[in-house]
Amino acid sequence: MRRLRPSLKSSLLAGLLLASAPLAAQDAGVPMVADHGELAIMGTIPLYWGEVENMESLLTPDGTGHWARPVIEAHYRLRPLDYLSAEALAGHRRLLLAQPRGLSAEENVALDAWVRSGGQLLLFADPMMTGHSRFAIGDRRRPQDVALLSPILGHWGLELHYDPAQPDGLRYGDGVPQLLPVAQAGELMLTGDDGACALSQARIVAECRLGAGAVLIIADAAVFDGDAPGEGAAEALEALLARIFGNLLP
Repeated sequence: MRRLRPSLKSSLLAGLLLASAPLAAQDAGVPMVADHGELAIMGTIPLYWGEVENMESLLTPDGTGHWARPVIEAHYRLRPLDYLSAEALAGHRRLLLAQPRGLSAEENVALDAWVRSGGQLLLFADPMMTGHSRFAIGDRRRPQDVALLSPILGHWGLELHYDPAQPDGLRYGDGVPQLLPVAQAGELMLTGDDGACALSQARIVAECRLGAGAVLIIADAAVFDGDAPGEGAAEALEALLARIFGNLLP
């Protein structure tokens, strides 16, 4: 198992990921100002629309919207994407990927180029989703159960591992700085020696500086579980948003 360099280890405090300087965010103790601009969003976790049966359901609100949407929209104007081309990403400076489907080769190239040119990415990559879905396994409307992002993670010097022997149930792990609610979490491993990424103590969180941009990767998505936010979930989500996007003004 690869060990963090001492200079990176010293930046981890009490099991939480506190990098020596924020990537693109204000200090976590400073509250975010509402409406920092647009935030592009994509993923199989239905943060924007909620789990709806069909397009007609979108016209008849029935309480199916995801609880995280108003939490995020308290700070950003959401712009849904369905494909990560250079054209789709142009004009955006922030991106949230919530358990995205496997990306095509073109999408991997576009995402990497966008980050290195100054993009800021918050990525949730869960190796074993635990949230309830109304849709059966195999239904395309169901959140993807397993993250399939090895090509882009590998390009950034990371591997996502999963230990099936870990205890079931919710626990609280690495956070920035709040403890994150996690369940059947993954473990991120460094595969390179370039120092681009720093890992949290439990290796659930990675912070990477890539060119002019930055990426905050969470190897779990249990923060989004439930029809309502679990204990500490909304606060943890806001802390992650602040960590990566907090002082990136419009």
